[in-house]
This record gives sequence, C-alpha cells and structure tokens, in this order.
Amino acid sequence: MLRDDLRTLWTEPRPPDAPARVWRDWMLLAAGLGGVVLEATLREHVVWRPVAVVFAVWLCLLPLWRRTRPLTMVTLAFGSVTLLQLASLVATASREPVGLDTGAGVVFVLVYALSRWGAGREIVLGGAVILTAFALCAAMDETPAAELAGGFVFLLLPGLIGAAVRFRVTGRERQLEQMRSREREQLARELHDTVAHHVSAMVIRAQAGRVLAGTDPSAAVEALDGVEEEGARTLEEMRAMVTALRNRGAGAQLAPPAGVADLERLVRNPGGRLRVDLGLDGELDTLPPAVDAAVYRIVQESVTNAMRHAVDATEVVVRVSAERHTVRVSVRDNGHRTGRGRAGYGLAGLRERAALLGGKLQAGPGAEQGWHVEAELPRGRTESGAHPRPRR
Repeated sequence: MLRDDLRTLWTEPRPPDAPARVWRDWMLLAAGLGGVVLEATLREHVVWRPVAVVFAVWLCLLPLWRRTRPLTMVTLAFGSVTLLQLASLVATASREPVGLDTGAGVVFVLVYALSRWGAGREIVLGGAVILTAFALCAAMDETPAAELAGGFVFLLLPGLIGAAVRFRVTGRERQLEQMRSREREQLARELHDTVAHHVSAMVIRAQAGRVLAGTDPSAAVEALDGVEEEGARTLEEMRAMVTALRNRGAGAQLAPPAGVADLERLVRNPGGRLRVDLGLDGELDTLPPAVDAAVYRIVQESVTNAMRHAVDATEVVVRVSAERHTVRVSVRDNGHRTGRGRAGYGLAGLRERAALLGGKLQAGPGAEQGWHVEAELPRGRTESGAHPRPRR
C-alpha cells in the first residue's frame, strides 16, 4: 500500500493554471529587500556582511518563480545555503552560520510553494534536497539535538500548510466539476426527453398520413408537413445541446421537463418564509425546451437559496422577460447585504447550463441590499412553426 501511495504521489501533476506572478509577489519582494536593508544596517554582528547581504538579496528574488519552477527554486535556495556554509567552514573554520535572518523567511515561502504548486515528483525530489541540506547544515553546526528537531518541524510546517491548501482547493475544484457534470447530464436527459417527445409525435403523424394517403391526399400532405416541422425542431434542439454528456443509464420520459409554465405553481408553494413576486413578460410560450427548462431551474435554485440564506428578507422578486432574441431572468431578495457569498455548487451548475446554451449567468450581492441573480439566454427559434408548451 505504501508503494502505491508513493507511486500516486510521484505521478501527481502540477495544479493547473498556476499564475506566474501576482501583485503579492512584488509586495513580498519589497518586504524582503526592506528587511535585508534594515537587518544589514541595524544588526551589529554579521559574519561576512557583504556576502550575507548579496546572498539575502538572491534569496529574495527566487520566490518570483516559485509557482512556475518550484523544484528549481528550492534547489537553488537550499543548495546555495549549503555551499555558503561549506565555504565559511573552509575559509574561517568557524561554525557560526553565515547569512541574514531575513533569508530564512524567504526559504519558508519556497517550501510552501513546493508542496502547493509542484508536481508529485518535484515534491519528492525537493523534499530530498531539503532533507540533505538540513542534515549537512546540522552536521556543521553545534546546535543541540532538541533545537535541531524543533527547527526541522518548523521547516516542514510551511510544506504541510501548502499541502493542506492544495488539497482544499483541489477538492473544491473537483466538487465544482462534478456539479457541472451533473448539470450537463441533467441537461442532456432533458434533451433526450424532448427528442423522444417529438419523435413520438412524428411517428403518430406518419402513421396517420399513411392511413389517409389513399382516401384524403391533402390530409396526408398536411400530416407530412407536421412530420417535417417536428423533425426540424428536433434537429435544432440536438444541434444546440450536442456537447452535453448524458447518463446512459437514465431512462426516457416522454413528458417535457418543467419550464416557465410551472413557475406559477413553484412560487405559490415555495416552502419557505418569504413571499415570491413573479412577473412574466413577453412571448414565453414558444421557447425551445432546453431554454424553457433552464429558466425554471434558474428561478428554482435562486428562490431556494433566498429561502435558505437571505438575512431578514421578506420578499423575493422574480422577473422573466422574453425579447426578440433573448430571455432575461432576474431574481432579487430584499435581505440585508451581508457581503457573504452564496455562489455555491448549485449556482456553478447553473452557470454551466447557461454557458452550454450560449448564454450567461451572474450572481452576487446587490448594490444596496439582498442577493441578485441575473441570467441572459438565447431565445432560439421564435417563428410560428414553434410548438407552444401547454400550461399545466
């Protein structure tokens, strides 16, 4: 089992999208250089002061590449520390450490970056470099064993913190990806149900046309027109959602999923303490089924979040408006603006659904109060050939 764990660690890739440099890096560099200047000026006894200052400046520059080249930076830092200690021992026969204390803080940052941003093999090799450098420096020093043990634990602490942060971020990203995958699967199941619904109608019309072909040719032609219309609509839905992944084990349902027609029933029984004010505007009866279902899901998730998280809110305002080319959805509550986010996994899934449909969704605290969810979805086909959804 230990061998399998080591093999898993060795093959672990680097975290994706590691930033090269951010504004914090320049602040860290400025703080390090400022610390070097203060320590070199105010500290009375420094072994090889000019060399120690140059070496500390060198260490302060290394964190600029700590995310993109973590193993290289750790090797340069700990290798140079070891070489400097060896040089001082050979030249002066002194066991007193060379360097400024400011450099030690920079070394801790590099240890953190190794476990946070390095690949598995980089972490293993970097850990070997750190242990070797620590052992050589301990052998050249006359530090008591208890202090060496404490220093070793203190040196490893940034690495443990980096690993914990990495595990937490990776776990959250994995959960978000699972939520996006579930949303894509749900969307694909709705596409499956829509296609099954239209194909069933096509089969019925084709059967009717075959029966009427001999006695009433005009009625047969009308039935064939209906088959053509249903087929065109089905192809349109399939093209719109072809990138979604579908759970192969899900069974087909011939009824279309919940949509705008079901919003009135949803807000009549929200299952919470808030009053829901629903406003529908525009031609909403001829939306493509995928967009229709997305509108319902956005309102449902947003109202549920308001019921659970809105602080001292009394009302949720829901507005759905259809324009010529787009459908806009707005959900707002009148609770206190606490600054705490509600953008959890549910909203992440809705953003994925909106993106798959070619739209966008934004969520965040309002300018003065409450939480706002705004979505814009492409309307799709709106000509008279579209089939309106029945009110339920």
